Amino acid sequence: MAMTDPLGDMLTRIRNGQRAKKDSVVSPSSKLRAHVLDVLQREGYIRGYSDENIGSRSQHKGLRIELKYFEGEPAIQHVARVSKPGRRVYSGSQDIPVVRNGLGINIVSTPRGVLSDAEARENNVGGEILAEVF
Repeated sequence: MAMTDPLGDMLTRIRNGQRAKKDSVVSPSSKLRAHVLDVLQREGYIRGYSDENIGSRSQHKGLRIELKYFEGEPAIQHVARVSKPGRRVYSGSQDIPVVRNGLGINIVSTPRGVLSDAEARENNVGGEILAEVF
């Protein structure tokens, strides 16, 4: 069966992995997922990620996501998909909502690539709000 929301699947794998206190989780690879992970790494929510072959015959590419903890607590307290396949959410550069009074971030897909909300405001570009993280 085809997956309807690959990005939502990756975010759920991260959420479940942190609840289970895992060191890392594996998700199928795609360009969008890698760009979102770049933003999470820049903002300090994950330690990093790497490419990996998954499956018995190593024909599928995957991403191993290294989860981050601080004093035993997950660095990501909340991660949620904002724009979903059934309801896309777009915002202009000045209308991007602030998450938790600036303590969290929105991940935005813009014409200049996938950026955090602060980077999008700085570059004066809007786009689709993919997820919120704090």
